[in-house]
Amino acid sequence: MNIRSLIGDRTFYRKLFSVLVPILIQNVITNFVSLLDNIMVGQIGTEQMSGVAIVNQLLFVFNLCIFGGLAGVGIFTAQYYGARDDEGVRHTFRAKLCVAAAAVAVFALIFLRGGETLISLFLHEGREALDLAATLGYAEAYLRVALLQMLPFALCQVYSGTLRETGQTLLPMKAGIAAVFVNLSFNYILIFGKLGFPALGVVGAAAATVLARLVELAIVVLWAHRRGHCPFLSGAWRSMRVPAPLVRRMFRLGAPLLINEVLWSAGMTMQNQCFSLRGLEVISALNISSTVSNLFFCAFFATGNSISILIGQLLGAGELERAVDEDRKLIAFAVALSLFIGGLMACVAPLIPEIYNTTPLVKALACELLLVSAAAMPMNAYTNSCYFTLRSGGKTMVTFFFDSGFLWCIAVPAAFVLSRFTALPILPMYIAVYALDLIKCVVGAVLIRRRAWVNNIVSGF
Repeated sequence: MNIRSLIGDRTFYRKLFSVLVPILIQNVITNFVSLLDNIMVGQIGTEQMSGVAIVNQLLFVFNLCIFGGLAGVGIFTAQYYGARDDEGVRHTFRAKLCVAAAAVAVFALIFLRGGETLISLFLHEGREALDLAATLGYAEAYLRVALLQMLPFALCQVYSGTLRETGQTLLPMKAGIAAVFVNLSFNYILIFGKLGFPALGVVGAAAATVLARLVELAIVVLWAHRRGHCPFLSGAWRSMRVPAPLVRRMFRLGAPLLINEVLWSAGMTMQNQCFSLRGLEVISALNISSTVSNLFFCAFFATGNSISILIGQLLGAGELERAVDEDRKLIAFAVALSLFIGGLMACVAPLIPEIYNTTPLVKALACELLLVSAAAMPMNAYTNSCYFTLRSGGKTMVTFFFDSGFLWCIAVPAAFVLSRFTALPILPMYIAVYALDLIKCVVGAVLIRRRAWVNNIVSGF
């Protein structure tokens, strides 16, 4: 392969950055504020930080269920938009509303009835005498309030995802920026009791998140329904009717993606539960590491979303060979960018854990986990790009086996065995489990090269 085939021209990068930059800015600001939130909660104590981290791990499953369910429908949205079919986009918007409502109802019931049991799975004694009962109490208090943000979050994702898939990335970015500043401001006020408000601790952190979600939803909905901004939303709420043949096609392609996201997020949660057997301090260190890592991971997450949107639009427009060419360049860009971002992450890894009000052991472990994540970033960027490429062409069953199949058949069993049947310390166990992603890189390269993802799934429908 010629190196020049991996590099685009000025027009290519102008188009890429027009989609990538707004998504990246929104993700960076959101994750930076999440880092500041994490630091604020971490100032109260290790038990409080661990309780919030456990609940956020559970909510992570819900969030990815929403992303997965909407992404399956979003494949059709991007291709309908590429084909200039507003009625098709309108139908996909309605389908997304139904998926979001069902997900909120199911997960709210699960968390209300089984929240304590789920939280308790992560509570284990370690090398430090941390209070498990207090951690459970903080987690339950945080969860009760955090449940209120599920519905506005789901509705906002319906609107924001549809806007991005139709090329309107700036508004979700602006709404996200406004929301994170609301979140940050009210976190400071409600956690520590400023401006005459009582100090609510972890409950204040949850309340600030709910307020931020409501603000973000209000901005997106009000703008989207202004006259002329989104013609495909005209009359979208008058009926929830979606043509039955389209429902069947969306279900056939979208169900594997939804199941994949649920199983993948559940698998990652299970992995962390395995790691938690080494003690509560591991949960605290993982919380610091994942929060910081997510800030840097924004680069290849945003590139992955850009691949899904840009390649999906080209496939929908019938420009198949151009889609192949541009996908190759997008994947090369994602890996190159991750090498640079991974280097920055390695540089700050020893510094950020020192900001937290926690024990030296937690800080040292968090630094080590961050260095592992930095080293693995190019590998993660490549597998992430392969995933979004396969998804853009409707190969959702393939993505299911590529993502969740790998996780549950290889990574989770490895973590389970190492955590329960060996005395391996957390760091080498963490490295061993995540090094298995090298297998995914090989599989991803083969799948992309075979071009089975090069499909126009809306042609003739």
